[in-house]
Amino acid sequence: MLSLNCDNVDDVLSLEGKSSTELKNLLSPYDLVFIDEAQRVKNIGLTLKMIGDLKLDTQVIVTGSSSLDMANEINEPATGRLIEYNLYPFSLEELAADTSVREEHRLLETRMIYGLYPEVVTEPGDAKRTLMTLTNNYLYKDLFMYKGIKKPYLIQKLVRALALQLGSEVSYYELSNLLGVDRGTVEAYINLLEKCFVVFRLDSFSRNLRNEIKKGKKVYFYDNGVRNAVLSNFASLELRNDVGALWENLMVSERVKRNAYHQHFAQLFFWRTHEQQEIDLVEEQDGRLHAFEFKWNGKAKSNPPKAFAASYPDSVYEVVTPENYGQFVR
Repeated sequence: MLSLNCDNVDDVLSLEGKSSTELKNLLSPYDLVFIDEAQRVKNIGLTLKMIGDLKLDTQVIVTGSSSLDMANEINEPATGRLIEYNLYPFSLEELAADTSVREEHRLLETRMIYGLYPEVVTEPGDAKRTLMTLTNNYLYKDLFMYKGIKKPYLIQKLVRALALQLGSEVSYYELSNLLGVDRGTVEAYINLLEKCFVVFRLDSFSRNLRNEIKKGKKVYFYDNGVRNAVLSNFASLELRNDVGALWENLMVSERVKRNAYHQHFAQLFFWRTHEQQEIDLVEEQDGRLHAFEFKWNGKAKSNPPKAFAASYPDSVYEVVTPENYGQFVR
């Protein structure tokens, strides 16, 4: 096996600007080649296309902590020559399969606070230090190297603002005023944060009602622990006023993992009207709607908003609580 770590200059130079003959000579002696942090290689899309065109017997696995199109000046993508996988933090489903459903339920509050990054899960005693190191030293590393970033400090301020608005609709206009930049810059920076797998966005769902919000956005973190580290807040749940938002973020991110791993090609939205009727998550798959409301208090009762039920009578509505979340994430 050949392992190339593109955090190392020598490994980058072994791939960058090479001809197809040079790539063949490098890779063909091996059954398996592992290329890590591939986005560090200039024109990585063209390089991967050339490797694919060689049709080698070598299996090539390419990984990166951000999307490959973060690499500067990609001339030609490798579309059709790659099978792409997103490697998320551990999922609750994976951990329950490794330990037990009962054990993961016991650790649910811990997961809400410290998240599911592998090192956090395997070394829980060092979870706080691991997360602070991650957010301070690595979280924005690719962003700060990206040529389109002119004011790196704004990224950190933006991530903190998004962390404080967790579970709420995000206004690019308000964020632009807060950061002192134009709306387009805010949108571009959030897009880059998505490419680095820090956050992801949900659009608002709208089909029938005139008063449905049609252009709204909500932003979630892929990992609760990262979100809490951004705010330097690892307080226990009984001392927090954001428990509902943490529960919502955990469940939405787990649904993203669940759908990806089981190849459920569903679209995820939130729903809200101008009269503040809302649903946390609307999932659309093959024309069917499934609406979910997330309640940390298992005794809380919730019914679908009348406007939603009337407009989408064939939809299914469920309330997800700590008592019944297992079916939702598995």
